[in-house]
Amino acid sequence: MPFLAADVGGTYARVALLQASPDSGQALHVLAYRKFACADFRGLAELLQTFIENDARTLVRHCVLACAGQVMGDEVLNDNFAWPIRLSALRQATALDDIAVLNDFEALGYALDHPSAGNARLLCGPDSQPDGPTLVIGPGTGLGAAVRLPASAGGHVLTTEAGQTDFAPHSIREREVLAHLAPDGGYVAYERIVSGPGLLILYAVLCALLGEAPRLASPEAITAAAAACSDAQAVEAVEIFCAALGSFAGSLAMTFMATGGVYLAGGFLYSMFTLLERSAFEQRFLHGRSVRALLSQVPVRVTEHGRNGVLGAARWYLRRSVAGDTKPGRAAADGVPG
Repeated sequence: MPFLAADVGGTYARVALLQASPDSGQALHVLAYRKFACADFRGLAELLQTFIENDARTLVRHCVLACAGQVMGDEVLNDNFAWPIRLSALRQATALDDIAVLNDFEALGYALDHPSAGNARLLCGPDSQPDGPTLVIGPGTGLGAAVRLPASAGGHVLTTEAGQTDFAPHSIREREVLAHLAPDGGYVAYERIVSGPGLLILYAVLCALLGEAPRLASPEAITAAAAACSDAQAVEAVEIFCAALGSFAGSLAMTFMATGGVYLAGGFLYSMFTLLERSAFEQRFLHGRSVRALLSQVPVRVTEHGRNGVLGAARWYLRRSVAGDTKPGRAAADGVPG
């Protein structure tokens, strides 16, 4: 029976109607697909119903959601959603029999071995596919990260909230930015710097430090101005963003011994690949670490988000169904954790 897979972020939701091949439970056929702007809907139930009525046009009873954040009780917790997500209310509104939930970057981890992940571009490190844990990191509306274990260890994906860890400044300029964001000290998450909104924050802070009003109002405008070298604060904001991303990725690669490589996911990064290439990303990924020899052998690639989230969620859902997985943090048929 066809089922829904949705990848729900803070800005966009990607929804697909999929069907497993009768010959192989791992082969998936995409019957319908659409990308929605979350702000166009009053809630997730309305968004899913719109897809079912206009695109699926068939009876749908099962759904898997890849959501930014984590399931706590009946709610998916995330500060960046356009609206709250409560699973019991969602199930009642959509009349779905089963809603399963996993983290959105956990879903991307399960998509790594899918052919659609092959559009990745090598940013630094050797052009190889070594064995070992693989990291997926993505700055978008927030900052997500997950770890894919190698097949020899079961191929499971570990979800994280690494984007909420404390930002660690590396340069004097970054200390000035941090002091402006937290003049009395306190917690500033990496997500506050390394994300789409974080790039806007960086740009605004750099303008404020010069006593100027910001002229640019979107991450796309900032990256475009940086590429054209038409705005000095945009250039510096992108430089700090890329450098901080390098530090963040290197720290996680050390933490999880990610010898299988690092994937930087999302159309936002993919579109600024040239800026990443000429930035201090690689230097900060490697710099000053005793395991520099190890990290220099870790390939770092940039890949588009695309359909990978929904495909990874669908692969996890089929795997869960075969294994009868009802681990905590997964929404069972009654809309609460199993």
